[in-house]
Parts: sequence; structure tokens; C-alpha cells
Amino acid sequence: MKFFEAFANVFRIPDLRNRILFTLAMLAVYRLGGHIPTPGIDANRLEDYFKQNAGGIFGFFDLFSGGMFRRLTIFALGIMPYITSSIILQLLTVVVPTLEKLSKEGEMGRRKITQWTRYLTVILALFQSAGIATALQAAGTTGGGFVLNPGMGFILMTMISLTTGTAFIMWLGEQITERGIGNGMSLIIFTGIVIGLPTAMMEIYNNVFVTRQWNPLQMLIILALMICVIALIVLVERGERRIPVQYAKRVVGRRVMGGQQTHLPLKVNAGGVIPVIFAQSLLTFPQSFLQVEWIKNNRWIAGILESIGHTQPLYFILYTALIVFFCFFYVSIIFNPNEAADNMRKFGGFIPGIRPGKNTADYMNRILTRITVVGGLYLALLSLLPEIMISGIKLQRLPLVGNWIDSAFPRWLLDGLGVSFYFGGTSLLIVVGVAMDTVNQVEAQLIMRHYEGFTPKAGRIRGRRSSV
Repeated sequence: MKFFEAFANVFRIPDLRNRILFTLAMLAVYRLGGHIPTPGIDANRLEDYFKQNAGGIFGFFDLFSGGMFRRLTIFALGIMPYITSSIILQLLTVVVPTLEKLSKEGEMGRRKITQWTRYLTVILALFQSAGIATALQAAGTTGGGFVLNPGMGFILMTMISLTTGTAFIMWLGEQITERGIGNGMSLIIFTGIVIGLPTAMMEIYNNVFVTRQWNPLQMLIILALMICVIALIVLVERGERRIPVQYAKRVVGRRVMGGQQTHLPLKVNAGGVIPVIFAQSLLTFPQSFLQVEWIKNNRWIAGILESIGHTQPLYFILYTALIVFFCFFYVSIIFNPNEAADNMRKFGGFIPGIRPGKNTADYMNRILTRITVVGGLYLALLSLLPEIMISGIKLQRLPLVGNWIDSAFPRWLLDGLGVSFYFGGTSLLIVVGVAMDTVNQVEAQLIMRHYEGFTPKAGRIRGRRSSV
């Protein structure tokens, strides 16, 4: 009852109600633009081509565009150029002194970095749209036949259409962040993924009750597994290691300041979905080279690229290693134990039982290393489990033991269950994380206006910092 009462309070507050309605209106505009096709493309033939090449780099882009890329609408690039430019500038903040200085200047510095992010987004969109137009034109002329009028005119028109669409999506996201309930860019990705849920549910229904490819027990196992994965995501995304910090008392004039005890929270999954995006980008990008004729005809190069393709054992090993590596890489950028220990010492803080300075930094670094390993393995498990369910893992292709594995291992592990729902590892992490953040934003607005939140007995819902 408390939850429904809090939900009703959302629409009793005029400002919060207007923010939610504005957010829904902007998301409706985003979905409307997703049905406007780019000129010069046969959408039906292009969609057939995507079904045949779902595992490549185009399929990766299609995930973040909410299925718009396979139809090449004006929003086909989605928010990926903005995500890429944000990550690039975030990485450059560590190595470029000017950006590092701007990041410490508060609101004015943040606005300047945001402006540079917009410019870089447009530049990346121009390059990506030119590459996509060229690739589609080459693929269309070799067998797809979906480019109606190949040539420079098609490339320029595609560049203008896709870049303008990306700029407009970026503007929509910023409007939702400023005038809506916040987290605009993440909500746009969330909408693009969730919109495919009815289709996914219909496919499961057809597999169970129409074509009878699955029996009801398999459906129950799949649904139970999805619920368990969602529960795992909620548990880990809210998980944090709290380091106790004690501040010594200080006398300033006639006042005694400090003396309180607080904690330093270190999140288990500080990188969010970014390590998965990095790892998936590096592994899916080489697959696009298999479309090049001379690479396809080169047995040695083609064999290497095929060995790191989806469902291959080497792909799973590299995927796990890259996710863990990028977890450490990203955490090292956003959190510096030496700087945190120095700031703690300057303000009179210390960790009980640990000497200030280097010992404090080493202590925090040890804890951060342990929880980052756990976070990386969690992301790897979350990303690989749906892929195994969809397509399996081709262990029978291993040398020497392949024939024995093919006869001894269960077929569902080797060939998958053919589960073609949209909630894979990356998409499910984004959906659950963004949903938690959105509920947290709404609950903060309720508490600020002296209303009870969604969970008044358990305290506020803790969302995770959005990384998309």
C-alpha cells in the first residue's frame, strides 16, 4: 500500500507531474523519429541483411539504437556517438591538464566539457555515418541490393540524415536531464531496449504454444533464470564496500568542528556498463573485416577472425579478460587512492587502525582491487550467460577433445536454446540500472517535498551512478 500511495503522490505534486509528462513526451518524439527512414534505402532488404549478419558490428550498433539501425532511420546511429565522445573526454581528463583543471572548476568547467562533448559527438557522427554509408553501399552492391541509388549522393545524404538525427537525440537527452526527471541519455537507451519487450514475449509464446519448439518446463526455467539475473543485478548494483573514516576534532575560533564518524563507499561495479561496451566493441569490430573480399579469401586471416567470433571458446575467454581489464582501467581513472588518502589527511580524517598517507592509500587500493575483480567477473557472467542461452558455446570445435565433447556434452550448452529475447547481458544491465536510477530520482523529489518515498521503512532506494 505504501508503494501505491507514493506512486499516487507523484501525480499530486504539480512540478514532479510536469517533469514526468515532459519526459514521456520527449521519449514519444524519439520513438516517432525512429520510424522516419533515411532516403535511398530499401528497408525490407536491409532488415533481411541484418538478420543474416546479426553478430557483427552492425548488430552491436543496433542494440543501442533500439532496432532503428536495421531499418536505417534518421535516428539509426542512436546515442552511441555521444557515449563514445563522453568516454573519450572522460579518459582524456586524466592525461590532458586542461581538461583535468576544467573538471575541478565546478559548474562552469562541467558546462565547458559538455560543450566539447557535443562538438566531438557531431564529428564522430559524421565519420561513423560516412563509414556506414560506404559499408552499406559496398554490401548492397555485392548482394544485398538495398541501396537504391549508389554513389556520392547517397553517402552525403546518409551523412546529413544520420548526423542530424544524432544531434537531435542528444538535444532530447539534454532536455530530459534539465526539464524532465533527469538521466536523459540513459532513458533514451532504456526506451530503445524496452520497446522490443512485447516482440520478445510474443516470440517466447510462439515457441511454446504455436511451434512447440520448447516445452512449458523450458519456458519456466528461462523465466526463472531471468528473474534470478535481475535479482543479481539489483544486489550487485546496490552493493558497496564502506570504509569507516574518523575525523579528528578541531577548534576553529570558539567552535569545535569535526569528530564525527562517516564512511567512504566503494561500489562493487563502479564502471557500470562501460567495460562491457569497450570489450564488446573490440571483439565485434574485427568481424566487420570479414565482409572485405581479400580478407575473406585469405584462409589464415579469416581463420583468426572466425576463431574470435560469437560462440567460439576463444571469444568467451577474450571477452572475460577484456571486461575484467577495462573494469580495472576505468576504476583507475575515476578513483585515485593516493589522491583520496591525501584529501582525507588534509581534512583531518583517518581510517581507524591505518596510518594516514601511503598506508591509507595502499589499504584502499587493496580493497578496490578485490571488489573490482568481483565486479568484473559479475559483468562477464552477466554478459556471457545470455549468449550461451541464445547460441551456445562451440566447445566441439576444440582440437583433440572436440569429438568427445560433441558426444558427451548436452546439446543446449553446445548449440544454445535459440532464445532470441532482447534482454541480453548488456541490455539487461542497462534496463535494470536505469530503472533503479529513475526510481531514485523520483523518490528524491518526493522526499524533498516532505512526502514518503517508495520504501519508507527500509529507507531510500539506492540507485547506482549512471555510466551510460
